[in-house]
Amino acid sequence: MKSETLRQLFVSFMRIGGFTFGGGYSMLPMLEKEIVDLRGWATQDEIVNTFAIAQCTPGIIAINAATYIGNGQAGVLGGIAAALGVITPSLIVILIIASILNNFIDIAVVQYALAGIRAGVCALVLKTVISLIKNNVKDILSALLFAVTLIASVFIKVSPVAPVMLAIFVGVVFMKEKEAEL
Repeated sequence: MKSETLRQLFVSFMRIGGFTFGGGYSMLPMLEKEIVDLRGWATQDEIVNTFAIAQCTPGIIAINAATYIGNGQAGVLGGIAAALGVITPSLIVILIIASILNNFIDIAVVQYALAGIRAGVCALVLKTVISLIKNNVKDILSALLFAVTLIASVFIKVSPVAPVMLAIFVGVVFMKEKEAEL
């Protein structure tokens, strides 16, 4: 049974990794479909929380999320299987591209294909942003934190660490006040 779960984790995350162009943000829609809808390994809220944790921990978001979900399903071996699954397609593609792309990079159709991929990734990232806003900006406090973080990161160009730390602090203080009211 456990070997079947490990195989499913590897295959599921290999499928996700095989179609994740543009980094971890473009991964979220595929992660939701595979992990929440198809496999039932997590809820929508758990995926959003996992994604938030994966962003805040050092390393690549896709690998962090895969490891976290895999570990939750089958322990350490599950985390390893999911992480290996998500990176396998990239390793294969990078090896192929590295061996042949230099010979074809100047060909117009290759340039057009890369431009198309970049445009598609922008759409996936936008879908992820919209999904994250819908699922996380639910009250005045979260809307204010969203606005402050957006302004700080886009217009003031502060390090992403500062707004995340501020959000953690405000979240903890707000939750303590909410508990005190009960």
